[in-house]
Amino acid sequence: MSAARSAIESLLEGTQVALDGPNPWDIKVRDPSFFRRVLATGSLGVGEAYMEGQWDCERLDQMLYRVFRAAAEQRLPKLVRVAAALQTYVINPQSKSRAFKVGQQHYDIGDDLYQRMLDSRMIYSCAYWKDAQDLDAAQEAKLDLVCRKLRLEPGMRVLDIGCGWGGAAQFAAERYGVSVTGVTVSKNQAEAARERCKGLPVEILLQDYRELSGRFDRIFSIGMFEHVGLRNYRTYFEHARKLLSEDGLMLLHTIGSNTSERANDPWIEKYIFPNSMLPSMAQIAEAVEGLFVIEDWHSFGPYYDRTLLAWYERFRAGWPEIAERYGERFKRMWEFYLLSSAASFRARRIQLWQVLMSPKGVVGGLEEVR
Repeated sequence: MSAARSAIESLLEGTQVALDGPNPWDIKVRDPSFFRRVLATGSLGVGEAYMEGQWDCERLDQMLYRVFRAAAEQRLPKLVRVAAALQTYVINPQSKSRAFKVGQQHYDIGDDLYQRMLDSRMIYSCAYWKDAQDLDAAQEAKLDLVCRKLRLEPGMRVLDIGCGWGGAAQFAAERYGVSVTGVTVSKNQAEAARERCKGLPVEILLQDYRELSGRFDRIFSIGMFEHVGLRNYRTYFEHARKLLSEDGLMLLHTIGSNTSERANDPWIEKYIFPNSMLPSMAQIAEAVEGLFVIEDWHSFGPYYDRTLLAWYERFRAGWPEIAERYGERFKRMWEFYLLSSAASFRARRIQLWQVLMSPKGVVGGLEEVR
């Protein structure tokens, strides 16, 4: 047995995951160079080796859940992540000039992919499964939850920061009679959102949130804050505060980290979400201090596990129709993205938060909405 293989087996101690074992969550090694690669490059090497077929696992989500729950991945080399974190002291990875990179690399890769993976409204964020049995119902429940928390009323002007393919703006305009301005850095999303919301009081802008102007009664941002970056958190909330009326409300829906970091996982950074990072509760609280009063903080991260598995099943079912365009390497990359994310939420490594805020605090408080 090689020393590299022995080192990986030591890393897996306490996870119930074995190399070439009989369980569906065991790792099947196809190329022995996998061991040295992982030891040299950490999580980046794990993901790249999977993309290239150096290892397989019948139940990838179950394997990664066990690894994450035991915190075994923390024993891997972190040099790549440390270098990325140090870089943020020198440059602003989410500056205005870099803001459109994630749109081009991730959201613009092809609507044919997202149409097969997402629900009918193409909502690309955690669904709300409290009383729902299928993805469409759970996403509609999430949109209605947002609207109810914001106490939307007909005639209100609403800002959607990071509007995606327009599903949330469409829902709010149709169901609650509000006018919506949506902003995105994705060309594909902007075009699709305009088409989706045709005939409704909805304006879709292709621009960075920092360029927005105007005054709004309500603001919501669903699954966009993960692209803002630590150096811009204060700027984000300062600008939102300028845009929000004095008696307004803002809802932030974001994935969150249990710890305060300066950089994202290097594999996610390179292949999925460039210039992204997850905020911690402390980082959000520091960024809103003196600008907003937090009225409610709602955590439902375990629902993201179920959402991601629903996306994975839809992706797998629709794959034959798009396989020729994207290729096998992309398929394995996307599987690793969806299932590793599901495992992270299942292991409670990362969270999903909805934070409801007001500029000065609502006199008498707000009744909790769930």
